[in-house]
Amino acid sequence: MAASTDTEQQEHAGEDGPREPAARRRGPGRIVAQAVSVFGELLITAGLVMGLFVVYSLWWTNVVADRAADRQADKVRDNWAEDRVGPDGPGALDTRAGIGFLHVPAMGKGDILVEKGTSMKVLNDGVAGYYTDPVEATLPTADKEGNFSLAAHRDGHGAKFHRIDKIEEGDPIVFETKDTWYVYKTYATLPETSKYNVDVLDAVPEESGRKKPGHYITLTTCTPVYTSRYRYVVWGELVRTEKVDGDRTPPAELR
Repeated sequence: MAASTDTEQQEHAGEDGPREPAARRRGPGRIVAQAVSVFGELLITAGLVMGLFVVYSLWWTNVVADRAADRQADKVRDNWAEDRVGPDGPGALDTRAGIGFLHVPAMGKGDILVEKGTSMKVLNDGVAGYYTDPVEATLPTADKEGNFSLAAHRDGHGAKFHRIDKIEEGDPIVFETKDTWYVYKTYATLPETSKYNVDVLDAVPEESGRKKPGHYITLTTCTPVYTSRYRYVVWGELVRTEKVDGDRTPPAELR
């Protein structure tokens, strides 16, 4: 009986063939599973890196820029308080520190320091800059007709013009210098134009509907939000000036 049993077992083994070890049969599956696992971990890591980059770009750069702008603003106001002005008289400070402050109630409370130039080095400090190139801005303190054209970031690095789309026709835009408040009134906006469209900065911004020389102000920034594909433009025209009193009482538009 034992011999018969051994023969039957051999025949049975011959019919089915030898069984492969379980580990060998699962080999390719384990490799795929490991590859998927590694790929998933890479995706998670990439997601974390991207998330940190977004936090850095949209939050931390704002923190750093606001601190830098506050330091510069304090310096400007200290200079005003101590009557340290530039060679051209009141309101014409050393442009490396800043020439004044922009107030736009439609964009929120507070002021925006204005400095010379629109390079990233300038704007990344959380300020607005007036154009020197490709079209030179006409400063209000120059007391001559022209276009006081400005730029600032819309997101990151202070995002001073983030809410520019809230400005509507008739809204005030006020520029503050050491001794004068310049009160402008918004008369036109352009929600989207080419970033190469420099005509919006002209002394007479005809694209805004004006045909004659005057005292204009132009605000520009990137659009849509979080991109730099196009430019958003707001135009205003000077309606009056007010002398700064001893208490620096703001004009009615800012109360």
